[in-house]
Amino acid sequence: MSRIAKQPIEIPNGVEVTLSGDLVTVKGAKGSLQQNLHQHVEMKQEGKTLVFAARKEVPGAWAQAGTARAVISNLVKGVSKGFERKLDLVGVGYRAQAQGKNLNLTLGFSHPVVYSLPDGVTVETPSQTEIIVRGADKQKVGQVAADIRSYRPPEPYKGKGVKYSDEVIARKEAKKK
Repeated sequence: MSRIAKQPIEIPNGVEVTLSGDLVTVKGAKGSLQQNLHQHVEMKQEGKTLVFAARKEVPGAWAQAGTARAVISNLVKGVSKGFERKLDLVGVGYRAQAQGKNLNLTLGFSHPVVYSLPDGVTVETPSQTEIIVRGADKQKVGQVAADIRSYRPPEPYKGKGVKYSDEVIARKEAKKK
């Protein structure tokens, strides 16, 4: 049995959760998100808490209940507080500039890289070497940050590239003569 699934989710003020069939809709200040529940997962709303359980005692049902609880918890947190991911650009001449729904990156290539942002995700560049990705959907925010990082991942010798702000790069020693 999943220990995660047994923990109830507290619904903060200003967040509305509705369940129609297997579709869960969460609305809040930062937007509205939807998620389908697995057929073996049962969700009940008891006042200001959500409780998850397995519908049948089949193999994997409690695992699905724990996964559903974690995903719905992220939806509730996303529409109330939102998620953010910070990226740093390390390298001479590496720059980022946010322009509307596009992010212009200069990463040492012969051409500039233009990344188009999906709906529900915003990008902020407080300085030329910092990128902050914000949004209500944790999966989208993480995917956008991973896509931006994939253009020039950090290399192990000088540490040049696009890295997460909390990422530690394992450095290698240069070749000896």
